[in-house]
Amino acid sequence: MNQHQGRLTVFFEDPFWVGVFERIENKKLSVCKVTFGAEPKDHEVYAYILQHYDQLQFSPSVSVVVKKDAANPKKLQREARKQTLQVGIGTKSQQALQLQREEHKLQRKTVSRQMREAEKQRRFEQRQEKRKQKHKGK
Repeated sequence: MNQHQGRLTVFFEDPFWVGVFERIENKKLSVCKVTFGAEPKDHEVYAYILQHYDQLQFSPSVSVVVKKDAANPKKLQREARKQTLQVGIGTKSQQALQLQREEHKLQRKTVSRQMREAEKQRRFEQRQEKRKQKHKGK
């Protein structure tokens, strides 16, 4: 049975308002962090979700235990109050974001290394061409 859950947590992380999208699919958690800037209104957040959800870059998946929803309305109310008092994001989400940061870091390193090598090769070819021009006596 495929289970899909989604959650958006918006909180203030000095100096900006940040939204963390959490997506659980088949007991795998993936996370995406979005910076809003000024405090977003509810309708602005909803519009952002409608327009940009398919463009979000989610982190690699982390396995997570999915709890069943409580049927007791008082328990649901306590959970809601607990979540509203909670500041920030959960540890699993932090792990997923850390994986995403590391992945982007590796990508940046490989791209910068390739650019550095290409520049080195270009300079070498320029020097070789200059030596050939000097040798020709022109």
